[in-house]
Amino acid sequence: MPHILVVSNGNGEAAIADRIAAEVHALVPAVQIDHLALVGEHVPAAMHEVGPRRTMPSGGLIAMGQVRNISRDLRAGLIGLTLAQRAYLVSARGRYDVVVAVGDVFALIMALAAHAPTTYVGTAKSVRVAPYGAFERRMLRRARNVFVRDEATAQRLREQGVDASAPGNVIVDLFAAPDDPHADHAVRGFAPAIAVLPGSRAMAYDDARFLLDVVRRCARDHPKLGAILSIAPMLDPQTYERVLRDDGWDVRAGADPRMSFVALAEGREIVRAWRGALGPLLARAQVVIGQAGTANEAAAAAGVPVMAFERGKDRKTAWYRMRQVGLLGDALMIAPGDPARACAALSALLDDAPRRVAMGTAGKERMGPPGGALAIAHSIAEALA
Repeated sequence: MPHILVVSNGNGEAAIADRIAAEVHALVPAVQIDHLALVGEHVPAAMHEVGPRRTMPSGGLIAMGQVRNISRDLRAGLIGLTLAQRAYLVSARGRYDVVVAVGDVFALIMALAAHAPTTYVGTAKSVRVAPYGAFERRMLRRARNVFVRDEATAQRLREQGVDASAPGNVIVDLFAAPDDPHADHAVRGFAPAIAVLPGSRAMAYDDARFLLDVVRRCARDHPKLGAILSIAPMLDPQTYERVLRDDGWDVRAGADPRMSFVALAEGREIVRAWRGALGPLLARAQVVIGQAGTANEAAAAAGVPVMAFERGKDRKTAWYRMRQVGLLGDALMIAPGDPARACAALSALLDDAPRRVAMGTAGKERMGPPGGALAIAHSIAEALA
């Protein structure tokens, strides 16, 4: 039986890896796919977890000189964890037929320690916001196959001596789930229906408090407005309930297993929790407000206007939003982190149908077509052969 090891470094990256793994299983049913998560809490469906892992305070957000996050992770044992993970990879030499790195070049550097034919799937870097640098390109040349998120980036890399391709952005495939009629119940009576995507890291609970405060304020002027709070699989609905009760919401049990609770303000049901697949929810939402990473990009790919917020130094930092703006362009609107001004920005967007249409069109253009996961899976299957 062939064996594959996937190395990822983030919740979104692990979800992308899992989507590719599912396609590999469809092509090569008799295959063992292991997964080493350098960071993140994603629980895969198509891979088997291996190696050391530990939750870090930053949730993996330590790029671009984030000194505060780096120092917190160092105190939490980042160096020891990284050394243990590298030792695991070194010990795995000869055990795997193919290794796949999903994420940034650090994931590739770690994956190369396993000394097996390596495929690299770049998820974040793009010439639109942050091109691959000289050192990164040197590492990419050590991979057998290099896949990046857009053709402009692939072309630039090819001009610089890296044989890269961009068969499609896997994020577009990531949420292409079959429709779920339960999502009709999630949005029933809401006009407009707003999807709320607080993310998958621990900070999502506080981000949800802010996002739903914005919704509550806007609901005073929009009598049918409602929000569907998407809860990432690795987060706890009961913690969300506690956070919302502390913020003055009347939280009650939901009637549907996918909607674990609803939240009321001034006697009116305004929020429903959603634990189902994100794709069916995005198909029914008019606007997304979110502090997420991959999920915000998935919303743009689905043609839904996305609004994110600058919340200060202790939240998703300016560089992170700058990067997302660069990737999504006019599909993403950044609003102030003050609840009153955020509500005004959201109300203005809800009242501007032409802008919402333009944002949706821009998102589809920026994210590109589906099919990337299958194309990458075919490459991995060929490497096994």
